Amino acid sequence: MAGEKSFKYVIVGGGVSAGYAAREFAKQGVQPGELAIISKEAVAPYERPALSKAYLFPEGAARLPGFHVCVGSGGEKLLPEWYTEKGIELILNTEIVKADLASKSLTSAAGDTFKYKILIIATGSTVLKLTDFKVEGADAKNILYLREIDDADQLVEAIKAKKNGKAVVVGGGYIGLELSAVLKINNFDVKMVYPEPWCMPRLFTADIAAFYEGYYEKKGVGIIKGTVASGFTKNDNGEVKEVKLKDGRVLEADIVVVGVGARPLTNLFKGQVEEDKGGIKTDASFKTSVPDVYAVGDVATFPMKMYGDIRRVEHVDHSRKSAEQAVKAIFASEQGKDIEPYDYLPYFYSRSFDLSWQFYGDNVGDAVIFGDHDPASAKAKFGSYWIKDGKVVGAFLEGGAPEENQAIAKVARAQPAATSLDALAKEGLEFASKI
Repeated sequence: MAGEKSFKYVIVGGGVSAGYAAREFAKQGVQPGELAIISKEAVAPYERPALSKAYLFPEGAARLPGFHVCVGSGGEKLLPEWYTEKGIELILNTEIVKADLASKSLTSAAGDTFKYKILIIATGSTVLKLTDFKVEGADAKNILYLREIDDADQLVEAIKAKKNGKAVVVGGGYIGLELSAVLKINNFDVKMVYPEPWCMPRLFTADIAAFYEGYYEKKGVGIIKGTVASGFTKNDNGEVKEVKLKDGRVLEADIVVVGVGARPLTNLFKGQVEEDKGGIKTDASFKTSVPDVYAVGDVATFPMKMYGDIRRVEHVDHSRKSAEQAVKAIFASEQGKDIEPYDYLPYFYSRSFDLSWQFYGDNVGDAVIFGDHDPASAKAKFGSYWIKDGKVVGAFLEGGAPEENQAIAKVARAQPAATSLDALAKEGLEFASKI
């Protein structure tokens, strides 16, 4: 028999944002029974970045409960019992299939109804699948994606089953780079395929990408650029056997991992709430166009105070901070107060092999590279600045110490004047340490 439950606050989605929002609700003094988190996943919120890194290591792999939120930002682990202690209802394995914002109700696949006074939309993104593009043979077994812990478990099983086999990674972004590294560490023969002229094209310049591509090739990862997977063949068990490339080449594969992007999960709210740039439009407190409805993380298109425009940001750092901002705003408005508008400094990072980079700010204008960016170096350390209208607007650093990473963050926030690219290239990190 389908039931109905009512809460003062409901968070729909059980990812990183939901976990950080829950912690902020507890800080703000939420009362037992007031808050529910509804998640289609089977586990309490966890730090998603672990899935493409330590979760897949051959030894000493990360496992739950080790990476529940909020360990990713140095906070305490919120284990399932934490939610119980705080009187927060964690409703797992529950997919919401209908949202009626006018009547403030959500309906699950099982037909249960959840009523709320205030809703936080934290549905995140879903991966783009090759089956969505009708790619021939894309439904073969062992063509895998990575978004949730179930996906990571499938990948772990495939790595064990196809020990020391051949892997093809489709895509040259975050997932492509991080998974190529981790599959190589698992002793796979790895080929990486992407259509662009270099890896991570949305962030990297050709100079930065040349270092990573050289480094990966030195580690034994084969890189094939300028083409895409146009089809797959299967063996008698329905498992992937070969990847057919558009340029006519054919690659053998025991496992294929696809990372070709994601799209925000906004379809439940289509036509009920104002959208922009593929996301749900919000103000600087993450309020949407509908009263009592907030949107955070990947799904929110929000005002970027620093740059005077509106953006949608897909990154764990923003997922955490936007969730905290929304909850603070909810409690402030209940007390008739305002809070400081969200003033976000874009931040991205990645770790693979023994590399680790951080980027802050905006990658627009002219870029200059500094430091040792030879892939053959024993310990390469280099960075890049972006200059627009005579100001440094973005900064990137590979192999930085914590205080050096803080220095480049300061540069991106302060946007200091810079006269010439040549001078910046010579000064390198010195420039940042003076800000």
